[in-house]
Order: sequence, then C-alpha cells, then structure tokens
Amino acid sequence: MLVYEFISNGTLYQHIHKAKHLPSTSLEKRLRIAAETAEALAYLHSNASTPIVHTDVKSLNILLDNNLTAKVSNFGVSRLVPIDKTHITTMVQGTWGYLDPKCFSTSKLTDKSDVYSFGVVLVELLTGEKPVCLDRIEEERNLAIYFVHAMKENRLFEMLE
Repeated sequence: MLVYEFISNGTLYQHIHKAKHLPSTSLEKRLRIAAETAEALAYLHSNASTPIVHTDVKSLNILLDNNLTAKVSNFGVSRLVPIDKTHITTMVQGTWGYLDPKCFSTSKLTDKSDVYSFGVVLVELLTGEKPVCLDRIEEERNLAIYFVHAMKENRLFEMLE
C-alpha cells in the first residue's frame, strides 16, 4: 500500500487541459514545476541507491500540492536498473504520446526513455497542447513531432501558450 500526502491541486494534466475550475498557471510557475519534475527524475536516475526508470512520465502522474509543488507519482510500472547495467530489456509499458519511440522499437528501457517523456511534458506545459491530438493532420498528431515540425518551419512562437 502506498500512502501519499493530500494533494489539493490535483494533477498537472488538470492544470494544463481542464483549467476551467483551476487557477491559471503562469509561465513562471510552469517552468518551476518543470524544474522540480526534472530534479525528481534526476534523483531517480542518479542518486537513488539503485537507479529507477519511471517508464510512465506524463502530466497525469505529476501531482501538485497547495503551493503547486510538483510530486512525481505512480511508480507502478517503474523498473530498477542494476548498477552494472545501462538499460533493461522488458515489455514496454507507458502512455501513447509520451512513450520514447526508440524504447518502443528496441524494448530497452533507459533513463533516456524518461527524459524523452519529460520532454513531451515540457512541450505540453509550454504549449497547452495534449500529447496526442486527432484534430491535427496525421503526421503531426503526436505533440513531439508537431513541435519539431513547428521549430523547423519557424512557427515555434505561435505554438506557445
């Protein structure tokens, strides 16, 4: 059984996508939440006695307390990485839109898989867009691909919320 502190402000996903009932989150707060999440992942990857790959980093798994402090949650599919290994080979689990395509094709989980997923969360924070959107053209339905295309076409600032 896991026991969490009471998280009064719900999930980051709610703040980004269902903000009608939640206070608006400023860019400064969004960047602080991103930094706190990055610190938590860095701890899991580098400072934990046995490195941990979360495998399901997404805005729904980032909880926000009274001060909008980020708390990374849901370690149900996390994996311990033996100290003498750089990756583990396993059945890939995660959430579509956040899942590292390289991890999906090789079945090898590394800390880089979490970093990719965190990158999607970061883009989600900056744009207010969902990781998968069926309203966009087929080749841009994935937020990461959409973001890369926007950068290449100098449309980045029109994407930012």
